[in-house]
Amino acid sequence: MRLLRVSNNNLTNERDQLQTSNNNLAEQRNQLQTSYNNLAEERDQFRRRLEELNRERSELQKKLLDHGWIRYGTSLYYISTLQKSWEESSDDCQGRGSDLMIINSKEEQEFARRLRKRLWIGLTDRDTEKKWKWVDGTPLSTSYWASGEPNGHSGNDEDCAEIKVYDQENSWNDASCTEPLYWICEKPRAQ
Repeated sequence: MRLLRVSNNNLTNERDQLQTSNNNLAEQRNQLQTSYNNLAEERDQFRRRLEELNRERSELQKKLLDHGWIRYGTSLYYISTLQKSWEESSDDCQGRGSDLMIINSKEEQEFARRLRKRLWIGLTDRDTEKKWKWVDGTPLSTSYWASGEPNGHSGNDEDCAEIKVYDQENSWNDASCTEPLYWICEKPRAQ
């Protein structure tokens, strides 16, 4: 009989320990479930915010396009409808959060040429004669000068570059910076 009582006490203790373990595991499971639910809610909030930001970006890009900007490659371009000097054109671009166009590739050159307008681009040798550089300060490496250009024609101060001969790949001309021309602004497109 005593053996039965000892065995019963052992079983009762074991049952109590198992019940305590079970309660602890249930509590841990509840905490994990709460953490999971919180993380799922956070994830859903991030998804909603991402969707909202994507919508806002799309709306802003649409507004840019509605205000005369054109998408091409990784940039947005604004083509003026007025004519101004190179300096005034540059100022206008900066007022739009951009700069005069920097032509980095044959594709960009073709894009600008296809506009079929005489356009100021962001290239000048105003600082040092015959040392052409872009408005961002980088020196000219690849060029598309028309035959015989740049020539500083007749000793005139032709320190600014334009796209002039748009029916040829090599279409750049150096011109007097005060000459009123159309212009093209460029800024990076939001990804």
